[in-house]
Amino acid sequence: MSERDPGTEPRKPRSFGMDDPAAKPSPDTPEPQDRPRQKPRKPAAIPVDASLKMAQDDPFVAASELEALTPPPATARPRRLTAGKVLMTSLGLLLALALGIWTDSLIRSLFERVPWLGWVASAAAAIAALALVVLVVKEILGIRRLAKVAHLRETVAAKSRSATAKEARSLTAEVSSLVSVNPLTARGRRNLKALDDEIIDGPHYLAFAERELMSPLDRQARLLTVNAAKRVSVVTAVSPRAFVDLAYVGFEAVRLIRALAELYGGRPGTIGMIRLFRDVIAHLAVTGAIAAGDSLIQQVVGHGVAAKLSARLGEGVINGLMTARIGISAMDLCRPMPFAALKRPGIGDFMADITNFAGNTDKSEATSRKPL
Repeated sequence: MSERDPGTEPRKPRSFGMDDPAAKPSPDTPEPQDRPRQKPRKPAAIPVDASLKMAQDDPFVAASELEALTPPPATARPRRLTAGKVLMTSLGLLLALALGIWTDSLIRSLFERVPWLGWVASAAAAIAALALVVLVVKEILGIRRLAKVAHLRETVAAKSRSATAKEARSLTAEVSSLVSVNPLTARGRRNLKALDDEIIDGPHYLAFAERELMSPLDRQARLLTVNAAKRVSVVTAVSPRAFVDLAYVGFEAVRLIRALAELYGGRPGTIGMIRLFRDVIAHLAVTGAIAAGDSLIQQVVGHGVAAKLSARLGEGVINGLMTARIGISAMDLCRPMPFAALKRPGIGDFMADITNFAGNTDKSEATSRKPL
């Protein structure tokens, strides 16, 4: 141990700031030998034309905010006899009677004037009546298919934890029969048929059936929703009027809901499609997803991904996300089995595709504006 110089006073310990030059060691001070010297790392350069980051990876967008954008699970509205339905039914009956009386008087007058024109009118009336019967039968079958889908979904949800093996196989057979028209479920139906002689717990069998039958349909439903949201975002970005935006969003919403219903085996008619569309929009309105959705999406997306885009493309992203929310609610109503074994899609599953597509569109527009 070396002796200290008697004329030198010992230094008192004191704290140093990070930017204090006194905190930096002098060149003469040797570095401690207990740890190896590391080479300073250079910051990585970020390319200017890098693609947009996914919204779930954006540090400005919290996962809880993304979950808040996802609408809650949708349920079918109860069907009740209301005064409006009674009024519409009565007016429809009176209109049908008036049309029948007018057709009868027209055919009688044609027979009195020119007999062969009367026969032509009679044949046209018979063909029209036959076509009307076919349409009515088609609409009734479409409404019954939607009712069957809703009944299966409610029954599977109620029996998901308490179903016996016999009940699980019966419910799975009904679901399999409903989606058998879709070739995407062929492999799942074949795998389920291979388990006919096996003794499996009822809830586990329902979970296995959901994974086998619904997984390919869910992937296709997600693709349909993403494509619809992309089309909405592009049309919104290039359309000159807000009325055009609103009309096209409504058109794509109807088109998407019909496609999802046919995908899951619903195949609704015109009246059934109107009821399904009303249920989807009513669910979003009742839960506040439409009223608070626009401001919430602007709050979450505005300082994240959409801030990197132009103003018009930012509006397109917001409308595309609203279309995705409609698609998620439509999946809840069109799916014959509730989301149990499989994860229900959220808005974050669609945000990355929509924003990346909008970013590529923004780059292509910027490139086309450059002078030659």
